[in-house]
Amino acid sequence: MATHGKRYRAIKAELDPGEVRPIEEAVEFFRGHPAAEFDETLELSFRMGVDPTKSDQAIRSTVGLPHGTGKKVRVVVFATGEAANAAREAGAEEVGFEDLVQRVQDGWLDFDIAVATPETMKEVRKLGRVLGPRGLMPNPKTGTVSDDTAAAVRDAKAGRVEFRMDRHGNISVPFGKRSFSKEALVDNANAVVDAIMAAKPAAAKGAYIRRCTIATTMGPGIQVALRRVAA
Repeated sequence: MATHGKRYRAIKAELDPGEVRPIEEAVEFFRGHPAAEFDETLELSFRMGVDPTKSDQAIRSTVGLPHGTGKKVRVVVFATGEAANAAREAGAEEVGFEDLVQRVQDGWLDFDIAVATPETMKEVRKLGRVLGPRGLMPNPKTGTVSDDTAAAVRDAKAGRVEFRMDRHGNISVPFGKRSFSKEALVDNANAVVDAIMAAKPAAAKGAYIRRCTIATTMGPGIQVALRRVAA
C-alpha cells in the first residue's frame, strides 16, 4: 500500500480533520505549504447531492476562470473553409477535418480541448468511444460545437474549463496554480462555485452540494465553506 511523503504528512498534521475553512483561508494555507517542488495545481472537489443515475440531474457545463488556469491549453478544431482559417488565426494547435478525424482514430490525443463546427459533427461523432471517456468530445452545451471557431479557441485558451459530474456524484475542477496570487486564486475559486451553482438541474431536490474540498496536486484536502467571498 502506498504511503504519503514527509511533506504531505507534515501538512496534514497542521490540519484539523473536522475543520471547515473559508475559501480564502484554505487558499492562503496551501500557498504557504507546498507539498511538492513543482508548481502544484489547486483543485475544488464537490460531493453533489443529486442522483448521478438520473439523466435529468446530470451536471455538465463550463466556467471561465478570470485569471486562467496557469497552463498552456492545446486546442484542436474540426472545421473546413473559413471556420478552419479562423481557428488557425485564433491560435488552434491543429485544424482539419477527415485527416484530423483519422489521426485521432489512429490514437493521436495530444490535446486538451476539441472544438468542432456543426457540419463536421457527423464524422466527429465517430470518435465518441475515443474522446467521450476522456471528456474531450465536442458538445454544444460547453461551447465546443460552434460555427464561431475563433471565439471557441480564444475562450479555451483564456481559461475556460469544462466540468461534469462523474457516476459517483462528484465534480472536480482545477482553478489555478499555487504560484498565483491569493486574490487570483480566490477569484477563480469563486467563479467555479458560481458556475456549479448556475448548473443546478431543475430536478435537483434537497441539498445540492453536500461537501466541498480544496486540495493541491500532492497535498491533503481542506473542507471549505461555500459562502461567496472576496479576496
